[in-house]
Order: sequence, then structure tokens, then C-alpha cells
Amino acid sequence: MNALADLIYAVFSIYIYVLIATAIVSWLTAFNILNTQNQFIYTILGFLYRITEPALRPIRRIVPSLGGVDLSPMILILALYFIRNLIVDNIH
Repeated sequence: MNALADLIYAVFSIYIYVLIATAIVSWLTAFNILNTQNQFIYTILGFLYRITEPALRPIRRIVPSLGGVDLSPMILILALYFIRNLIVDNIH
């Protein structure tokens, strides 16, 4: 059972890091630091969008936008931490 708990912990942790990377890349894009005309950057943005948007879309429908500040990644990260710890503690 420890192997299953470790696997769940790792998957949730990787997804949390992907969410953080998505937030950072979106800020860099918004401030025109990253050039979206670059094919490599465009590919990374597309990948991050396809991975995170299905989980963020329902949260964005519920939580209003606060003047351009998107709180949905932070809410999802907190929820993932809670769910990850709940699952892993019950498996051990």
C-alpha cells in the first residue's frame, strides 16, 4: 500500500508543479516577456493549456475574476494538497 500512496503523492505533486508553471508562464506572456510567435513557446503554452484547463474551467465559472487576477490555480492547488493528504493518510 505504501507504493500506491507514493504514486498518488507523486502524481498530485507533479500536477501541482504543472499548475505553478502554467501560472508563471501566463504572467510572462501577459507582460510580453515570452514571445508567443516562437514555435517552441507556443507548443509549451498549448501543452500547459490542454493539461490544466479542464481542471481550472469549472473553478473559473464559480470564482469571479478580480480585476485580471485569476485565483483558480491557487484554489485548485489548495484543493489538490487537501485531497492528496487525505488520500495518502487514509492509505497508510
